[in-house]
Amino acid sequence: MSKRGQTIRLATRGSDLALRQADAVRAALEDRRVTVELVEVSTRGDELREELIHELGTTGAFVRALDEEVLAGEVDAAVHSMKDVPTDQPDELVVAGVPERASPADVLVTPDGGDLAALPADASVGTSSLRRGAQLRARRSDLAVEPLRGNVDTRLEKLLAPHLQREHRRRLEAEEADADDGDADDGGDDGGDDGGDGDADEVADAEAVEAFERPVEDWVEALSALERRALERDVETTLDAIVLAAAGLERAGLQGQVHAAPLDPTAFVPAPGQGALAVTAAAGSEAAALLHEVLDHPPTRVATTVERTILSELGGGCVAPVGIHAQLRGEVVATAVRVQSRDGSEEVAATRELPVETHAEAAVEFAATLADEGAATLIEDARRESPDGAKRGT
Repeated sequence: MSKRGQTIRLATRGSDLALRQADAVRAALEDRRVTVELVEVSTRGDELREELIHELGTTGAFVRALDEEVLAGEVDAAVHSMKDVPTDQPDELVVAGVPERASPADVLVTPDGGDLAALPADASVGTSSLRRGAQLRARRSDLAVEPLRGNVDTRLEKLLAPHLQREHRRRLEAEEADADDGDADDGGDDGGDDGGDGDADEVADAEAVEAFERPVEDWVEALSALERRALERDVETTLDAIVLAAAGLERAGLQGQVHAAPLDPTAFVPAPGQGALAVTAAAGSEAAALLHEVLDHPPTRVATTVERTILSELGGGCVAPVGIHAQLRGEVVATAVRVQSRDGSEEVAATRELPVETHAEAAVEFAATLADEGAATLIEDARRESPDGAKRGT
């Protein structure tokens, strides 16, 4: 099929990360002489910013609105984060393109650096994910896992805000104290002491000057745009760390601006589809064929098919902590699954190498084994604990 002169109208959410993802897809298409028009669409997930994802009460809160535009013929395709795409897609819709996956791993972000082991006892860690919360509690039962919503920038700002604001106050107070000391010195004998305490004050002043060599205004000016926004943000909870997807941090262009320590994916098994994109289109359409030809990365499609098949068979979705990660390795798909209770105290975990030639069928069999070993019970218990007991997709 010739691609010269083709035009694709591509739906995307309006968040910075979503636009960056859509831009990456647009660039890949334009490299093949396909004209692309991005169309921003608001979703229910965007409108309910302060709710946790697992409390939205509907499958695919960030996806459905975009796909409805595709099915209505208003756009040709839509770009999603694969992990947001429900496993129960309508027959009229296909995942036409699966570009090469970015890192599927999670990272721990802290204001000053350090890994999970370095966090103090009873540290507060923010995450919007049941899976991440359960995995954190399983590794460190002392941690206080706090709810956290928002896009990548917002979550980082919420983490950095209290720490930057505290530092800002310290600098202001030191600057004001230095100015007051200067005024007192100019006053001649207002000090009125015999020199002992004055020596101590001079040492303290020297240490303050050494600690804060730059004026406060210069310190603020040297902050990144992310840090300056955080400095102005009102937050109610001080967090010691947050957990994010490495891919989201990288795609947002923020990986070099924060302290991020990778979390071992064998213990912190990623969400199904994490790090991958899904480009949906109407089944049988010219756009679907074009997108598949230009964008599809077979190893990523195989791996995400295994992950999503297991998720669909188990039925965990957003009501239960479920981690599934698959990697194509030669003739097999190495697959790890971890299903937990919400508090992380119970789990069913297993790894298996699935034959690549029958990876979808083998994934169904693997899911059945996991269900029999107790995963189904954990998921059903988690569903009863959810706010409305509803079944939801990933």
